[in-house]
Amino acid sequence: MFSPACARYFIAEAFVGDMIVVGGSSSRDLAKELASLLGCAYVQAATTRFPDGECYTRIDSPALEDDVVIVQNTYPDGNLIEMFLLQDAVKRMGAKSIVLVIPYFGYARQDRVFRPGEPESAKVMSQRLDMLADGVITVDIHKPDVLRFFTCPTRDLRAAGPIADYFSERGGIDIVLAPDLGAAGRAADVGTRMGKPHDYLEKVRISGTEVRVKPAEIDVAGKNILIVDDIIATGGTIIAATSQLKEEGAASVTVACTHGVFVSNALERLTGSLLDGVLCCNTLENEVSHISVAPIIADTLRSGL
Repeated sequence: MFSPACARYFIAEAFVGDMIVVGGSSSRDLAKELASLLGCAYVQAATTRFPDGECYTRIDSPALEDDVVIVQNTYPDGNLIEMFLLQDAVKRMGAKSIVLVIPYFGYARQDRVFRPGEPESAKVMSQRLDMLADGVITVDIHKPDVLRFFTCPTRDLRAAGPIADYFSERGGIDIVLAPDLGAAGRAADVGTRMGKPHDYLEKVRISGTEVRVKPAEIDVAGKNILIVDDIIATGGTIIAATSQLKEEGAASVTVACTHGVFVSNALERLTGSLLDGVLCCNTLENEVSHISVAPIIADTLRSGL
């Protein structure tokens, strides 16, 4: 595996046009934008599924005898298999080095065994990805400690900058909130970058059966609120929080997350709720992924892991 110094050498070579970005099926738009920002060659993998569901992928290029960056999610499972196959393909085509850009890292939640008989899922996936990787870049990975399972250089990037930039350019936000204490650091990061006050939502027990959610300190009456989180899956917490913020007098409530997983029609329920806006980063590409993390990935590839 490359040492950190070798990883920096790999990046330096990119400036003379020797880097190639390969886009997997899950991250086409992000990969194209990344290649454009870096001013390097782009190759889209041709990936299909056989009738039985097995993955087939091919890279239509005579050779890849340069430093290669593969941009591909490892969620859901089919995308993880595609990443394994893409690694093998570019290696066979002569890649000098392989850096994986994994915008959304699947299986990052189980980084330890909780019950006898369970696998250490994060470790299993990391070790297999590590076999043909000279560097790994992730974005707001759920548990950064997972990256310790890799032997190659790694970097987890924070989407707070792109989110703050997006809303700063458009204006209109008064307060940045986290949905809970655990995400307070993210709200603080975004709020500080925007020059706006920040807080987190806490549960306040009204009675033995009633619980309300409200900001720990800040009064939201008449304010335009931005809720920030790393992952939105079902959206239930955000919808409930929005309803109560509106009851507290908030003028508007917008939510932005890094990873819009949006399972079980969550996006439809969010857009049909009292929320005034729903946005996410393009780590997972969908109809509301308007905040790009390509610039921070490009900066990292330029400066080295």
